[in-house]
Amino acid sequence: MPFELPPLPYGYAALEPHIDEQTLRFHHDKHHQTYVDKANAALAGTEWADVTPDEILQSLGKLPDDRRTAATNHVGGHANHTFYWESMGPGKGGEPTGALAAAIEQAFGDFASLKQQLTDASVNHFGSGWGWLVHDDSALKVISTHDQESPLSSGLTPLLTCDVWEHAYYLKYQNRRPDYVTAWWNVVDWDKVAARLAA
Repeated sequence: MPFELPPLPYGYAALEPHIDEQTLRFHHDKHHQTYVDKANAALAGTEWADVTPDEILQSLGKLPDDRRTAATNHVGGHANHTFYWESMGPGKGGEPTGALAAAIEQAFGDFASLKQQLTDASVNHFGSGWGWLVHDDSALKVISTHDQESPLSSGLTPLLTCDVWEHAYYLKYQNRRPDYVTAWWNVVDWDKVAARLAA
């Protein structure tokens, strides 16, 4: 079954003023749709056409050489964007609680340290990519990935991501990536992050 563009889990204007409506419309309806279309084209007629994005990204080494790069770029783009939409929500932000807060404290010392590390990883990432909070089977850690690479391909479990491709912020923030990342913290859905950690 071909990949499909998932609907946003909230309205286009729901993340205002932090993530603006015009950016969400272009980002979701145009950019994400393009990744879906190209992922379907790359895998059409292969045994991978009916496999979930996560399974593909965890098995990139098994794909034929002539499909692997396209899968990394386009299946990765589809999966990363879906994960990004689901990492945010209106009226969210704040700080995590419960088991997630305890895991953050154990790994980083406190929430402020996590926030600084993930901000730095996102703001200072060279070129296009993503800042991530991941679990490596023993603890939480912060990483960044280039282009549409996924932590899943390195055996890591993603918990939270910040998209730092320019199309994620340029209409509102122009070249001010630090301002966008600062604003993004106001829409992080910690309940979703906690559920991913629990799973």
